Amino acid sequence: MPRPRLSPPVVLILLFAAATPAAEAPSVPDPAPAPIFLDVTESSGLDFVHWTGATGDYHFPEITGAGGALLDFDNDGDLDVFLVQGAMLGRGKTPAESILPPAEGALLSDRLFRNDLTQSPAGPVLRFTDVTREAGFAAEAEHGMGAAAGDFDGDGWVDLYVTNAGPNRLWRNRGDGTFEDVTERAGAGDSRWSVPAAFFDAEGDGDLDLYVGNYVDYQPAKNVRCLGNNGLRDYCSPASYPPLPDRLLRNRGDGTFADATAAAGLDKAFGPGLGIAVSDFDGDGRLDLYVANDGAANQLWMQQADGTFRDEALLRGCALNADGKAEAGMGTDAADFDGDGDDDLFITHLDHETNTLYVNDGDGFFHDASIASGLGMASWKQTGFGTGLFDYDNDGRLDVLVTNGAVYSIEAQRRAGELLPFRQPDQLFHNLGPAPAGTPGAAAGAWRFEEVSERAGTAFQRSDVGRGALFGDLDQDGDTDVVLVNNSGAARVLLNQVGAANGWIGLRALVPGRGEAAWRDGLGSRVEVRAGREGTANAAPPVVRRVRTDGSYASSQDPRVLVGLGSYRGPADVLVTWPDGRRERFADLASGRYHTLRQGTGRRDEPEPEPQPGADPPTAPQEPK
Repeated sequence: MPRPRLSPPVVLILLFAAATPAAEAPSVPDPAPAPIFLDVTESSGLDFVHWTGATGDYHFPEITGAGGALLDFDNDGDLDVFLVQGAMLGRGKTPAESILPPAEGALLSDRLFRNDLTQSPAGPVLRFTDVTREAGFAAEAEHGMGAAAGDFDGDGWVDLYVTNAGPNRLWRNRGDGTFEDVTERAGAGDSRWSVPAAFFDAEGDGDLDLYVGNYVDYQPAKNVRCLGNNGLRDYCSPASYPPLPDRLLRNRGDGTFADATAAAGLDKAFGPGLGIAVSDFDGDGRLDLYVANDGAANQLWMQQADGTFRDEALLRGCALNADGKAEAGMGTDAADFDGDGDDDLFITHLDHETNTLYVNDGDGFFHDASIASGLGMASWKQTGFGTGLFDYDNDGRLDVLVTNGAVYSIEAQRRAGELLPFRQPDQLFHNLGPAPAGTPGAAAGAWRFEEVSERAGTAFQRSDVGRGALFGDLDQDGDTDVVLVNNSGAARVLLNQVGAANGWIGLRALVPGRGEAAWRDGLGSRVEVRAGREGTANAAPPVVRRVRTDGSYASSQDPRVLVGLGSYRGPADVLVTWPDGRRERFADLASGRYHTLRQGTGRRDEPEPEPQPGADPPTAPQEPK
């Protein structure tokens, strides 16, 4: 049956009616989601501004600093902040002659800020008080690079080792709010250019040893003149100077150190070291060392049964990238991002390289998953420094933060007349977990990350010369906050706004110190957290973390273990493997709070050892020296 024909006016009326929406109430736009991090630098009172003393002579150390440390120096239960400062290099010039002169009256020393956290009806209130002078740090700084925190003398008070482009310093915490320089007395000095340092208990004997990463042989009087691609004066690359060997200082147990570099075999290879991570990468019960070198092959120092170390990075797949090339290793971190129980590696690099993700295959052998993970190409335009594998949203998966800042002048910024043409934005990446089968462009099971910098907060929308990154729970609310340390700029305090919405459990693992009732952080301990009862619907796979302060770039982290539990809010069981190899279980620990776990107070757990063909026989725990 033929359809009736409509006249043109009728057609126009119907078309207009179809195109006109029905009357509706005015729509209200969805509120913008809260930023992941809130910049509270100004309100917190942390007023540190890094100063390099640059005068236009392009002294190499000016562009590499700086970092710092999170530590509880006064044992009041919250994290304080220590930041290192720069200084003039060369002779004959004053601070007023620098390109960016310091503010009038500025304290040009390393700085210590005490955390005076309070609670209000609206929540925690973070406030820092500058106690630099009272603590004994007010003397003019060396040209600071970074810091490592650890209780080296076992008296229950955390100490500081500060690396410099010049003499390093070991600061002993007296326990009364002050520190004393014991570098010479302890035998911990090094006058070369050091950047990373890490305290760790190499032998499991109860005393913290110290690894110091050295960079290149630079002397201000022998400053090399280098040119950029535009033919203008610029900072040199590390290839312009000879690299320096690192050092291992063994703790004698009496407050002094012995140089054990050669005896431990760590003098067999070296490069311009900028990053260090400590972990048991092959699961043999001995702590190993990973060193990221700038423009040279990285080292993976595997600890042998006799206490010596052997560089196996090339054999194990983490000396070079997937193309067989050495990269400009800056910052580094080691943690179990894919939840399989072993620590993986992440290293930051120069622009036009890619930051590198090395996945541990389970027995200390690695493969480069930078491109497959999405972390590779996202870093192509940036120069990365500070970094951390941490769970910002407490969903149980480790995310990645990278601070960025160039080391060679960015031409567009130079042409615009900027005095500091090295600024780049920082980046935050969310761990998406393994890719489901059929995911476009991704192999099934490959773990992927997506960049979420746009919703990470105002600090990620600006450009700074990013260097150190310090990770820890500053306001004690159960999620990880960050202090960003910028070269020639202000440090920034970022409070996490999203992590506490999920379940979490915090752990501080302590081992006996040397005095009566003295305890120190059990650096190197392995912590396994099981949330939910096995065999029940809410059971989750175990989460493995290590107690550490190393990682990032020239920085020292919160020694506590913070594990995100996602939607789970119930109790958790914890298995701790202490540095001496002993294992203890702590059952039914409540989530949503911090717990202090002291060695010797849990239930002993002694599994039958599984024989491994060709493996070194286990060594008996040594008695404290």
